[in-house]
Amino acid sequence: MADYHATIHWTRGDQPFADRRYSRRHELRFDGGAVVPGSSSPHSVKLPYSDPAAVDPEEAFVASLSSCHMLWFLDLACRAGWVVDDYRDEAVGTMGRNADGRLAMTQVTLRPAVRFAGRVPDADEHARLHHAAHEECYIASSVKSELRCEPSIVGA
Repeated sequence: MADYHATIHWTRGDQPFADRRYSRRHELRFDGGAVVPGSSSPHSVKLPYSDPAAVDPEEAFVASLSSCHMLWFLDLACRAGWVVDDYRDEAVGTMGRNADGRLAMTQVTLRPAVRFAGRVPDADEHARLHHAAHEECYIASSVKSELRCEPSIVGA
């Protein structure tokens, strides 16, 4: 099995900290070299301590589900002989209380709009392709995965 890596980095700089008035802006670095600005959601931490232009963890969660679904859909459609010209998903995640009363992403709705070239699958075939993509999506299968935390203190 493969390992996937992301480095999340935040630094305080000369900001105060004890009063909770510090920027939540940070960097998300991926093993392929992409660097994405990250922040807390302005829904969780008010401006100016959040950066609405950066990707927050909730958005990244929704995007990872949508992206995984799309990649599987494209592969399955290709194998079935369909030609996809365009795929757009306006995915939405809803934050709410889970069964334990804790805040959680309680629902993610994918809304893929697909444009095919030439022959177009009927509604049943299109739904079957999306169902199969959902069944294959690693991220959808991981939503209830174990999360481990192995902390360390630097310079101690």
